[in-house]
Amino acid sequence: MIISVASGKGGTGKTTVAVNLALSLNKSVQFLDCDVEEPNSHIFLKPKILKSFPATIPIPKINEEKCTYCDKCKEVCAYNAIAVFPNTVLVFPELCHGCGGCALLCPQKAIKEVDKEIGEIQIGKADTIEFVNGKLNIGEAISPPIIRAVKKNISDDKVVIIDAPPGTSCPVIESIKGSDYCILVTEPTPFGLNDLILTIEVVHKLKISFGVVINRADLGNNETEEYCKKENIPILMKIPFKKEIAVAYSKGEPIVQIFPEYKKDFINMFKITTKSFSN
Repeated sequence: MIISVASGKGGTGKTTVAVNLALSLNKSVQFLDCDVEEPNSHIFLKPKILKSFPATIPIPKINEEKCTYCDKCKEVCAYNAIAVFPNTVLVFPELCHGCGGCALLCPQKAIKEVDKEIGEIQIGKADTIEFVNGKLNIGEAISPPIIRAVKKNISDDKVVIIDAPPGTSCPVIESIKGSDYCILVTEPTPFGLNDLILTIEVVHKLKISFGVVINRADLGNNETEEYCKKENIPILMKIPFKKEIAVAYSKGEPIVQIFPEYKKDFINMFKITTKSFSN
C-alpha cells in the first residue's frame, strides 16, 4: 500500500504527519522523502545512509558535423531548450526536461543524449524503516526527474509512506500519483483552507482516495472543519497547538517519541486509510 502525505502550502506539518505515521506502524515500512528541493525527514528519522548515487537526466548534445540546422529539434522541444541559428545550435541544459524527443526525431541523427547530474539519491535504514531520500542540486530548476528516481525504489511488500513537496504543481503530482491513499495536511486558517481546496482538486483529478489532517487544530477558525463536513471529507486526525510539540519539532524529536499517547491516533488514521483502500 502506498500512502502519500501532501499539503497545499508549506509549513502545515506534512513531514510531521508522515514521519510520525511511519514511526507508529508496527510493520514493515518504507519512507520516501520526495520533497527533494528541501528534504527534512532525515532530521527526525535519523537514518543511517547505506548507499548513495547520482540522479541524472539525459540532455542533447549536437554533432554539428551531421547537423543541417533544419530546426526540427527546436520545433520538437516544448521547453525552448534548443535554439537553432544558421551555423550553430545552442542547448540550454537548465531548461531541458530530458524527454528525448529531439534525439528521436532528428532527421540527420545528429543528436545524442548525455547524462547531466541534477541531484543525489540516498538509501538507508532508520531502525526498521527503510529510508529513501532525494536531494536536488542547488540551482537546478526541475525536480520531477529526481522524484521519479526516488520512486523507482518503491517496495511492493512494504507499507510505503511518501512525503510529498508542498503546493499543487508538477512535483506534487509526480510524488502522489500512483498512491492508494493521500493524506492532506492543513491548518484552520483562510490560507490553509484555500490551499486545501486546490489540493483536493488535484487528488480528485488523479482519482486518489483522501482524507484530511488538521494541524494546530485549536487555532484559527472552524471553517476548514465545516468545509470537510459539508463535502463529506473524512477528518483523519486533529493535532493540537502545543508548545511542547513545537519545542520537540525544533529539536528534531518526533511527536510519538515525546508523547507516546499520540501513537494510537496515528495507528487509527492508518486503519482508516486501509479500510478506504480495501473498499
